Amino acid sequence: MKYDVIVLGSGPGGYVTAIRASQLGLKTAVIEREALGGICLNWGCIPTKALLKSANVFEYINHAEDYGIQVNAPSVDFTGMVNRSRGVADGMSNGVQFLMKKNKIDVIMGNGRLLAGKQVEVSAEDGTKQTVSADHIIIATGARSRHLPSLPQDGKNIIGYREAMTLKTQPKRMVVVGSGAIGVEFAYFYNAIGTEVTVVEYQDRIVPVEDTDVSKQLEKSFKKAGIKVMTSSEVLGVDTSSKENVVRIKTKKGEETIACDVVLSAAGVVANIENIGLEEVGIVVDNGKLVVDAYYATNIPGYYAIGDCVPGPALAHVASAEGITCVEKIAGQRPDPIDYGNIPGCTYCFPEVASVGMTEAQAKEAGHDIKIGKFPFSASGKASASGHKDGFVKLIFDAKYGELLGGHMIGANVTEMVAELVALRKLETTGHELIKTIHPHPTLSEAIMEAAAAAYGEVIHL
Repeated sequence: MKYDVIVLGSGPGGYVTAIRASQLGLKTAVIEREALGGICLNWGCIPTKALLKSANVFEYINHAEDYGIQVNAPSVDFTGMVNRSRGVADGMSNGVQFLMKKNKIDVIMGNGRLLAGKQVEVSAEDGTKQTVSADHIIIATGARSRHLPSLPQDGKNIIGYREAMTLKTQPKRMVVVGSGAIGVEFAYFYNAIGTEVTVVEYQDRIVPVEDTDVSKQLEKSFKKAGIKVMTSSEVLGVDTSSKENVVRIKTKKGEETIACDVVLSAAGVVANIENIGLEEVGIVVDNGKLVVDAYYATNIPGYYAIGDCVPGPALAHVASAEGITCVEKIAGQRPDPIDYGNIPGCTYCFPEVASVGMTEAQAKEAGHDIKIGKFPFSASGKASASGHKDGFVKLIFDAKYGELLGGHMIGANVTEMVAELVALRKLETTGHELIKTIHPHPTLSEAIMEAAAAAYGEVIHL
């Protein structure tokens, strides 16, 4: 078969790329070895959010009395939570199948291996092979859980995010190694349903890519919820020989041990680029990522790469945007290169974390004279009414030009608010313009306007 575009991988990078290619009139095929939707829909973004929602509902029920409601003591149906999560994931994957048919995209199931001459060999599960070709081949193979030498994952005692979503029984004690998005989301989930959770972070603060103030607030909130947080700490190894796992941890004060039922390794991801034919084709790889230009072309004409297998943030929405940019360029349009300084990041623990642009430290390092505005949700009427007053909005402006350099939020539902900041930065809106943008009352989003006003000494409700 000959196509205009073949996409290797059907995650949020791959399937979005294929749909946009089809919309542009290109004959398109997708090659997938496991399930349509990739990790995000089947084992990442979507099913984890379903689990987190279950935990959130359980917490609401436990605190029903705070809202003037009397209920009997609730209990966790762990298997029911897992089954709901899997059902949500299956529904989303079926939705992608529908979109493939709707857009007349051929789906070829099997392991794809790149060949020279713009070809891909696909090995099906039954051992049969076929070769397909295209003028343009886009690699969108995603990433998987990173395995650390000190944490050899066995799927039982030391697990990755996949196993964390489908455990047969709820562990009584869990150690989470790493406090990025995956780590803190699972830490919140298991703690909320009654597991004793310890988070171990090598760096000096949790969610280390976020603004320092956000890290401090999340640690405070986690500790209040009963999560033990260990920063500047390194896991040396895990003894799995007895009934309980014993984790050896190096801290500033010396070495200590923690006993637990399961250890979750959440120390990042690594690109899926092995055994897909890169060496045979001659595609350049650097530091575990494929080297591409501003429109995702590799060094070999006709071969492109997007998503977690190229440099940049390993985020679903980034992969989708890269794929759309890539195929629009292929189709002869003139898309602007992606502005990686304006990518929103969201973490769905509780309180949620959302940010875009520079942190305070980065803005200072870049030489900006800055104005900072901060508005706590404790001063928000909507936050008080909802019962979730932890957190704040922090905005960083360039003092000379009023440019919004960065926005950082922690609190309930802030992942639904950050897109406003992304749009403001895209439109080059100034701080004064933001202050004069009327926000509805009562809403959590008022805190954005108030934070801008705080930066310029005009805040009303503080």
